[in-house]
Amino acid sequence: MQHSQRAAADSPDTGPWLAAFDERWPGLRRRAAGIALALLLEVGLLLLLLTLGRSAMGDREAADSLTTVDFAPEPPAPDAPPEPDEAAAPSALPRPQPQPQPDVPTPPVPPPPPPAAVIAPQTQPVPPPAAEAPRIMAVVRGDQSGPAGPPNRPRSGDSERVGTASNGEPLYAARWYREPYPEELRGYLSTAGGPGWALINCRTVASFRVEDCELVDEYPSGSQMGRAVLAAAWQFRVRPPQVGGRVMVGSWVRIRITYDLKRG
Repeated sequence: MQHSQRAAADSPDTGPWLAAFDERWPGLRRRAAGIALALLLEVGLLLLLLTLGRSAMGDREAADSLTTVDFAPEPPAPDAPPEPDEAAAPSALPRPQPQPQPDVPTPPVPPPPPPAAVIAPQTQPVPPPAAEAPRIMAVVRGDQSGPAGPPNRPRSGDSERVGTASNGEPLYAARWYREPYPEELRGYLSTAGGPGWALINCRTVASFRVEDCELVDEYPSGSQMGRAVLAAAWQFRVRPPQVGGRVMVGSWVRIRITYDLKRG
């Protein structure tokens, strides 16, 4: 380098200018040349490193790009149809041999049963006809065999007073609006020990009905006649008492039911 600097200084064109430069800044050219050389070396090193790094990255990318891929095998080609002779040929499979069956003993046939003896039918005596059972009937009547009972027909005038109720109110003889049917009483009176009668007091309400009935007397005693008549009283239709031409709904009346057993 000193030789080249010296040659450049000896050049007739640049000689005076360089001499003046060296006189003004002595040693500057040598330092500038050293700095330029160092920069060139660093640039060369940087380019070398970049080249090596790029080659390494390329190798790595190449290595990374190598990916193992499993490809499914291609499906086998369909078998060619068999030749006519091979398709027609029966398969040589062994035929199953019949298994010997064990000997099953035959059950003996039972002998036929002997003929049944014929028994002549015997004539049974015909029993005599049974006597007709008595038929239960419920009869409502106003006879004089017991306490006075109500008639089944309307009357004009005031109702007859026959006593006092248990609460102290007047008690009148009942007048039927409609006398009970035997069918309405039969189911209740069939549980009583008849024949007999029962006497009850009831309070009249609207629609010719009665409520709050009480037993006064029954015959025979303990025959349950009173219990049966009280149970059937919800069906009774009785006219309310009449006093001075005024109908007294809510007043008390006395009702007598007689129960007879009659044969049909």
